Amino acid sequence: MHKPATLAVLSAFGAALVVSAQEPAPMSAREVGSLVQSFYDQTTSFQAEFRQSQYTKVYDRTTRAHGTVVFKKPGKMRWDYDEPNGQVFVSDGERLLIYQPPDEGERHGQMIERPVSDDQLPLAFSFLTGTGRLERDFRMRLLDPRRQGFQGGYVLELRPRRPTTHYDRVLFFVRLVGEGNQRAGYIQRVLIIDSAGNRNRFDFRNPRFNANVDDARFRYTPPPGTRRVRP
Repeated sequence: MHKPATLAVLSAFGAALVVSAQEPAPMSAREVGSLVQSFYDQTTSFQAEFRQSQYTKVYDRTTRAHGTVVFKKPGKMRWDYDEPNGQVFVSDGERLLIYQPPDEGERHGQMIERPVSDDQLPLAFSFLTGTGRLERDFRMRLLDPRRQGFQGGYVLELRPRRPTTHYDRVLFFVRLVGEGNQRAGYIQRVLIIDSAGNRNRFDFRNPRFNANVDDARFRYTPPPGTRRVRP
């Protein structure tokens, strides 16, 4: 059993990510999952910049966006998309608010409100918000990192033990931090794949861990005039 990474390792890693060009040592999927779990068990919050690449198979089209994200245990998350996208996703752990700015020629945008159980993002990222457990919730196996374009890391494929219509599998692209018994696994990229072959990829940059994040960050009031849509 691997010992969890110390908070000192966690703090040092938040300052910089050193990527090794060497092949990582052979490990099992369970071992990699344990190192990832031990790392995020010690986090109360996670903030980063993200870049998103979303492929829609039926249209053979890829759209790209970027912004900032913050997760806080238990169950909270917020995605702020930079312009021109401008969307905001906010979850307090029970409901999800999705603000979509107005299209060209329109005056007002709309805000969709629904349970977190009805959306792909909260479910796929439940592990980062402290509401999911890897070994309990997923069947895990390792993929060839070279074929996935992830030299020097591990690619952990997760298939939910309880099938969901929102995604078929999730890939965690993992870098190791620390040494010896103080190793832990950091998720640098997440790829969500659904049964139709659509792919939603998130790359995280400049991570910050365990910063004090006010709960008010996860309450959102849209601009005046915004249409509200509930299922």
